[in-house]
Amino acid sequence: MCVMAIFHLSVKTIGRAHGRSATAAAAYRCATRIEDERTGLVHDYSRKGGVLHREIVVPEDAPAWARDRAQLWNAAELAETRKNSTVAREFEVALPGELKSDERRRLACALATEIATRHKCAVDVAIHAPSRGGDTRNHHAHLLLTTRRLEASGLTEKTRELDDLKSGEVVRWRERWATLVNEHLAEHGHAERIDHRSLAEQGAEREPSFHKGPAVTAIERRAERSFVAERTREDVTEQLRAAAELGRLERESRVLDRAIIDTTTKLEVVLATRDAERSRSLEHNRLDAQAAWLASRAQATVASTHSASQQRTLDLSGDLAAARRAAREQWLAQRDAKTVTPAADATEGQGREPPPPKLILPDDDRAL
Repeated sequence: MCVMAIFHLSVKTIGRAHGRSATAAAAYRCATRIEDERTGLVHDYSRKGGVLHREIVVPEDAPAWARDRAQLWNAAELAETRKNSTVAREFEVALPGELKSDERRRLACALATEIATRHKCAVDVAIHAPSRGGDTRNHHAHLLLTTRRLEASGLTEKTRELDDLKSGEVVRWRERWATLVNEHLAEHGHAERIDHRSLAEQGAEREPSFHKGPAVTAIERRAERSFVAERTREDVTEQLRAAAELGRLERESRVLDRAIIDTTTKLEVVLATRDAERSRSLEHNRLDAQAAWLASRAQATVASTHSASQQRTLDLSGDLAAARRAAREQWLAQRDAKTVTPAADATEGQGREPPPPKLILPDDDRAL
């Protein structure tokens, strides 16, 4: 049974969207000084320690200036014009602690050579020693790649295949790195091996580890291991719970807003309908009252006219002599009454006597 060594290969991008630059990344990883011609900033990490080896690997037909670190990464920056451009790509790999320093160097450079050959890009290799007070086996290398192909004319097209997960290039390089490491381990007589596959794919029953990062590792070196781990788990759990609660409240708020809008709309419709019906009812009542008043007035006028006609017309179709006497007596009685009440006479006839009633003779339509 082979002893398992540590496998690690990650691919990252360096872009302007996060305020980073290729010149700063190269200066830091290689512990050197580079002046950025595009921004005028000077990135000086020459006093930084822990860098065991630095080397630039380029394709065979690359121009000579590409082997100068400052010229290479300034050219990479000037080749990009967008404010959110990706200006560099990084392969970070763990080097076996079982190998000697020179053996680890040749292993890292072998990977850099294969990458430069396959993708026609420049690769800046920086091998770092384990940090002081950390795990002494933590030998690792940073391989900084240009995002454009490097040809005799300079930097040309983008290496898009490394951006697309569907291309399978990253998975291929993980498998290839495992093969390279195992070949070098076997070459130098070591039984340890690494495997790029997950524990489930390997059929292993042990629990997977997790990457702590430099900050947590530094804290644990100060004898705060258990406290930091527990606090980190509690913080993550609380953040997840708070995020879930916030999502629930936002969903309920949206539902409530929609309900309020629907209720307000319905109330406005009801009030508008009520006002319209009230306005129509008042108008109808006014028109009905006016029509009733006009009808009653017309009826009163007709009745008054008919009554006056009846009072001043005598039917003489009977005994002529008796009718004349009755008409005479009626006329005299009315005159005497007018004489007794002169105010009423003045009101009705203005001082003049009314004419005698008309006489209608039998079989004669003429009035006398």
